[in-house]
Order: sequence, then structure tokens, then C-alpha cells
Amino acid sequence: MARAGAGPLRRLVVLRHAKSAWPAGVADHQRPLAPRGRRDAPAAGRALAEADCLPDLALCSTAVRARQTWELAAEQWGTPPPVRLDARLYGADVPELLVAVHEVPDQVRTLLLIGHNPGLEELVLELAGDGLDDALDRVRTKFPTSAVAVLAWHGNSWGELAPGTALLTDLIVPRGKKHRS
Repeated sequence: MARAGAGPLRRLVVLRHAKSAWPAGVADHQRPLAPRGRRDAPAAGRALAEADCLPDLALCSTAVRARQTWELAAEQWGTPPPVRLDARLYGADVPELLVAVHEVPDQVRTLLLIGHNPGLEELVLELAGDGLDDALDRVRTKFPTSAVAVLAWHGNSWGELAPGTALLTDLIVPRGKKHRS
């Protein structure tokens, strides 16, 4: 665990895309959100606002379901931060995800990473040296669609983020309300 005072507090907020649809004949990269995903993505945005975890920058997979998750979540905030669509995040494993995170400018204190499993779940487990309450056990059990993991650590640059150096401070699984017809 990085010691306090080893640089400013930084947060990596990891958001797995919301529930996607599986339309026939549509390539995986082009799959849109399912109705449940269209309800859950705004709930994720509200949960981030309520947890005071609004990002300075978002890195988002180029997959349609990830972009739609970003758009619906960001609509819940007054002024969304800049977003960088990054094709490397689609299907990325932990080393590929870390490369993208390590490139983030030092002035960014809270980074939102939107992508896919299993890479995101493995990234959270790799980076978390410890967790509050039962957050680590919950991630080990399941990192479902729309799950939000908040990792906190101290460092002067994103390039210093390494396995075991972060604290998993929260795991939120927001769900939108079903509308009755």
C-alpha cells in the first residue's frame, strides 16, 4: 500500500459497461445497451455524483455499449469531463489497461475507466492491496454490469500506479428503476 503523503490522493473509478443486448447479426463491438442497461447507466452516473466521485477525465472503450454507458452516466452531471475514446480498452487485459492509465496526465486526480470484463475485474483485484469492508470479497465474487469500483492511492503520476498500491474504497452496483406500463 502506498504510504500517505507519497503524493496527492488519486482515484481510479472503474465502471463496467451496463447490460448489453445481443441482437442477431450484430458484431460484438457494435452491440448496444439492453433496456436494463439503458436504465442502469444513468443510475451509475447518479451513484458517482452521490459518492462525490466525479472524474476529471474519462477513458472509454470504443464499443457501442461502453460509449452508450458513458453518455447516459455523464448526462447525470452538470458538466461532464472530457472523454477519450480508446480502442485499446475493448477486450483489454490488465497490462493493456495499465498502459492506458499510465498515460493519463498528472493533473488528473480522478479518472473514470469504462470498459469490459474480465479485464476490469482483474484490474481492480490486481491494483487493490486492500479494501474497505467486504468490497474485495464482493469483487472476487462478481463484478456485474454497471458495477463501479473506486480505487484510491497516493502518487505524483499515474505511471506510479502498480499492483497492490491502491485501496478499494467502494464497490457500487447501481440499478435503475423499472418503469411500469
